Amino acid sequence: MTENVDPGTTEAEEVVGAEAAEAAQPTTAPAGADSARAGSSDALEQELQEEQEAVAHQAPHVPTGEEVHPDTALAAERLLDLQRLQAEYVNYKRRVDRDRAMVQERAVQDVLETLLPVLDDIHAAREHGDLQSGPFASIAEKFEQTLTKFGLTRFGEVGEPFDPMRHEALMHTQAELPEGADSTTVVTVLQPGYRAGDQVIRPARVAVADPQ
Repeated sequence: MTENVDPGTTEAEEVVGAEAAEAAQPTTAPAGADSARAGSSDALEQELQEEQEAVAHQAPHVPTGEEVHPDTALAAERLLDLQRLQAEYVNYKRRVDRDRAMVQERAVQDVLETLLPVLDDIHAAREHGDLQSGPFASIAEKFEQTLTKFGLTRFGEVGEPFDPMRHEALMHTQAELPEGADSTTVVTVLQPGYRAGDQVIRPARVAVADPQ
């Protein structure tokens, strides 16, 4: 006995597979900025909500009708459940990996930030010639080298063009600028800045002057 199967069944199953495969493909997560943590958190929550809504609305058509065999309809429903579960798992794994990296990065930055006063004392002592030699000079050097393994670098030099993203101007003064300077320029570094990778932990606190 030949079963009567709706000719549209095969096409519907192909649509099911195509839509679910598209839902299961991971997308690149946007990178968050530390200067806008609150905004990044709101954006993350919005993204998670959109992902959940997308999964909920990606329900492909399940064949129905008098000519559709019950086993065919049941198989389509089970396939739909499996594809929805797979899409949710992929989205969940992507979010976990992204959150883990963000938490780890933030934890390192918090530790480095608590050590900045120690680094300021070491830098000031070196500037005054108190760490030219001796055991304390060796300890200070090893301490700084250890922190560089976590991406910590010092920045802020006299003669740099003033950049509000990297510098904090505490003084505006009159001073002779380097030849060719055509913008507000750093003339004194009151306190060096630090960054971990590309993320500024503390801006350099400087005095600036405008070109004449």
